[in-house]
Amino acid sequence: MSLKSDLVSAGMLLTRLPVRGTPTDPAARAAWAWPLAGLAVGLIAGLAGLIVGSLGFAPGVAGGAALIAMILATGALHEDGLADVADGFWGGFDRARRLEIMRDSRIGAYGVIALILSLGLRWLLLAEAAAQGAILGLAVAAAMAGRAAMPVLMRWLPPARADGLSQGAGVPGARGTGIALGLGALALLLHGPAAALLAAALAGAAVLGLGLIARAKIGGQTGDVLGAGQQVAEIAVLAALTAG
Repeated sequence: MSLKSDLVSAGMLLTRLPVRGTPTDPAARAAWAWPLAGLAVGLIAGLAGLIVGSLGFAPGVAGGAALIAMILATGALHEDGLADVADGFWGGFDRARRLEIMRDSRIGAYGVIALILSLGLRWLLLAEAAAQGAILGLAVAAAMAGRAAMPVLMRWLPPARADGLSQGAGVPGARGTGIALGLGALALLLHGPAAALLAAALAGAAVLGLGLIARAKIGGQTGDVLGAGQQVAEIAVLAALTAG
C-alpha cells in the first residue's frame, strides 16, 4: 500500500479535483483512502457554505452554496449513480433489464424523483447546519462517512456485472475497509459520542436497506449502487447530526 498512490487513486476516482500522479491499481486497494477524498470534498463544501453565511446570506443560501460546491467537486458522480439505481431498480422487471437501464445514459422519472429528493433533503439539512453554525464540521463528517460506506458494500455484495467499474475495481481488503470505517467513525465522533452513534446507526440502516434491495433486484452491486450508497449514507449522517 503506497500512501501517495492510494491518495491519488481516491482523488481521481471520487472527485474532479486536479489530482496528478499514478493511481493504485486496482482501485479497491485504495478504498481505505476514500473517506479522505470525502474530507477534501467536505472541506470545499463546508468552506463555501461558511463563507457565504459569513457574508450575511440566509442559511438556505449558505446550504445551497455548500451543495453546489459539493457537486462541482465530485462532478455529480454519486448523484448520477443514485439516479441510475432508481431508474433501473424500479423501471425494469427482471435483472437483465434493470442492469440495461442502469447503463443507459438517459434519465427516467424514477431517477428524476430520486435526484429531487436527494438534493432537496441535503439542501435542507445543510441549511439547518448553517443555521446551527456547524456547516463546515457537518459537511466534512457526512462526506467522509458517506464514502466509508462504499467499501462495505463492495465487500458484502458481489459485482452484478462481469464488466464495468465495480468489477474492474476489485474487492477492498478487510484491513482497508476497516481503516475506511475508522476514518468515517472518527469524523462522526468529533461531534460527540451520542450524535456519532445515532449517525452511524442511521447510515448503517440506510446502507443495509440499499444493499438488501440491490441483492434482490440485481444480485449484487455496481458502481451506481456504490454511488447510491454514498448518497443515502450522507443524508442519514446529516439528518442525525442536525437533529436536536
